[in-house]
Amino acid sequence: MKQIFVLFFLLPLLSFSQKNTTEKIDSTAYYIDLVKFNQKKGNYKNCLSYAQKALDFANKTNHQKSIADSYSNLGVIYLELKKIDDAIDVFIRSIAIYTSLPFSTQQAMAHYSLGVCYLEKNNLAMAEKNFNTAGVIYEKIKMPNAIEMINLQKGIVYKKKGEIELAMPLFEKIITKKDATDASKTKVEALYQLGTIEFAKKRYNLAINYLNRALEINKPNLEQKANILLALSECYEKSMNIKKSHYLLKQYLLLKDSLTYLNDKKIGSDDFVLFKDSEKLKLIEQINKDNKNQEKANTFAKLISILAIALISILSLLSMSLYKNNVLRTQSNALLKEKNKELEIAKENAEKATKARSEFLSTVSHELRTPLNAINGITHLLLEENPKDSQLNYLNSLKFSGNYLIALINDILEINRIESEKIPIEQINCNLKLQLSNIQKSFREIAQENNNTFLLEIEQNIPDILICDPIKLSQIFINLISNSLKFTKNGYVKLIARLEKVEDKKIQIQFKVSDNGIGIPEDKQNEIFESFSQGSIEINRKYGGTGLGLAIVKRLIELLGGTIQINSTVGLGTTFSFSLLFQVGENEVVEIKEQTLNNEAIENKKILLVEDNKINQMITKKMIENKGMYCKIVDNGEDCVTCLKQKHNFDLVLMDVHLPGINGTTATQQIREFNTEIPIIALTAISLNDNTEMLLSYGMNDVITKPFDPEQFYKIIAANLL
Repeated sequence: MKQIFVLFFLLPLLSFSQKNTTEKIDSTAYYIDLVKFNQKKGNYKNCLSYAQKALDFANKTNHQKSIADSYSNLGVIYLELKKIDDAIDVFIRSIAIYTSLPFSTQQAMAHYSLGVCYLEKNNLAMAEKNFNTAGVIYEKIKMPNAIEMINLQKGIVYKKKGEIELAMPLFEKIITKKDATDASKTKVEALYQLGTIEFAKKRYNLAINYLNRALEINKPNLEQKANILLALSECYEKSMNIKKSHYLLKQYLLLKDSLTYLNDKKIGSDDFVLFKDSEKLKLIEQINKDNKNQEKANTFAKLISILAIALISILSLLSMSLYKNNVLRTQSNALLKEKNKELEIAKENAEKATKARSEFLSTVSHELRTPLNAINGITHLLLEENPKDSQLNYLNSLKFSGNYLIALINDILEINRIESEKIPIEQINCNLKLQLSNIQKSFREIAQENNNTFLLEIEQNIPDILICDPIKLSQIFINLISNSLKFTKNGYVKLIARLEKVEDKKIQIQFKVSDNGIGIPEDKQNEIFESFSQGSIEINRKYGGTGLGLAIVKRLIELLGGTIQINSTVGLGTTFSFSLLFQVGENEVVEIKEQTLNNEAIENKKILLVEDNKINQMITKKMIENKGMYCKIVDNGEDCVTCLKQKHNFDLVLMDVHLPGINGTTATQQIREFNTEIPIIALTAISLNDNTEMLLSYGMNDVITKPFDPEQFYKIIAANLL
């Protein structure tokens, strides 16, 4: 509770009884002193007991001031125990009696405490009324220090009412005061309130400044510290400092769990450990014989007694030591269990936070694809209609921007797939040399843009056929080569593959991608593998890019069992290297030739488009009709099923996955019950949780992702019409 901390330094000390006061009034004050003593010890069970005794005694004596003080004292305890309704009841009773008495600090404190209770219940009108009354009383009894506390609470009320312009001057006036022992808690709360206001205004850096100042001067007030940590975590998250946000969130969760445990233990029975004294050893030997022959026996008996006492003492010390060790071990085990439980809770909360972030990024990137599909589609249609030269530059810029956004969305999804361990590793036969050669060909034109030469060196004794994941290998090489070409001008980029080790049917290959570009400073070399990092702001502004490529490369290489290293010198170039273990394949890889568009296969074909978005309907229909095909549109799955049952002789169905009513996958399952021949192609903005295999399992023949790549769009349609 944010407001409770101010109660402690402003609770008025009830005067001890004078010599002339009666014994009965002394007893009321005595019980109240016992309440305060147990309150400091945290024994709230005894607090409630003594508070009730004080009230009972005051009622017996019918001393109105003592009754009011007893009610007020009981209300403070209820407030600390968060029994708000009970606290309101006793504070109202206390104020009813104080009204007939002269103004006092106790009366002002009762009004203030009642205001805090109403603030907890979100009854802002009653809270403000009681704070104002308390302020008037404090002014009349000349206690100016208490006005700062009243102003703080009034500021909180104004903030909750949305009257920020009234709240901020009150908070700012408090934080400009010099730090004092009693006022520091008020200042911390004012800084916290200002930080949350700036956060609501989306001025995150200013909010972080206020909250960090509050955290620095915060005294051991755990609940207040927890609120500051949570607010700081949210500010850093909005500022895209995810690492700092997660660290603060973990601190908050640990502290919150501790507070919950402490609050649950406020009222409980005391535990006592009873220790028993060691049994006393009594050895009484009296020898009254005067016979000289017995003197030796007596001496021997005394020696035996001394040795026995020494032995018993040693055994007692050993027993005590074992007992203490056992107690310490028990306490240590209990502490370890508690810490393990806290760590498990923190781990679960961190996993929930990571899952929430992944789902958020997935949802946002998924939703962005629909408008991007409209942007890219309309741009493609306009470019096909022979635009004016003055319009061509604008359209090409629009197309570039759309493609850039798609690349960014895909990179974000790729990072989340890897981190969420939802990315499988394939183990299939592939021709590594041919794959690297194709990558070299695909970068030939890109290399020439900056007047670069792209070289490929493959050691001849590397086997042609290897078992690996060709898609992830391609992702690694494409990202590394793109990165090198971007930061190199009038130079070279070289991809090298060398055989490192051969063991039975397993080989280890070292790959290097080197260039003679601008290089990377030594102090930035560890940072470039982090997400959204490019070494410096100047490099980002000059060369562009998202800063995700190398982060993806690092995670993919680790996923494949390797580690990436960097060797770079500013002005001389950079070399990235890593080694991977492969198993030698036995079967030849059948090279799949790239599909070419067969216009004859698609002309005059009838296409049924199932799409609920009007813009996507217009764009997709126009793209279909531009290739000489006929297009009919329905906007839901039910109409699609009905249309095909009526046998309108459609040649192909383009089925959006997310539809009103029954979705595209359900509609496909219903179609397959009576028509297994017609090709059905899924149209989807694939997110983190979607995958092509899942869509095909419902009976779909192929998948086209949004936004459409026009060339790929036509090729997939043509391939399914053959």
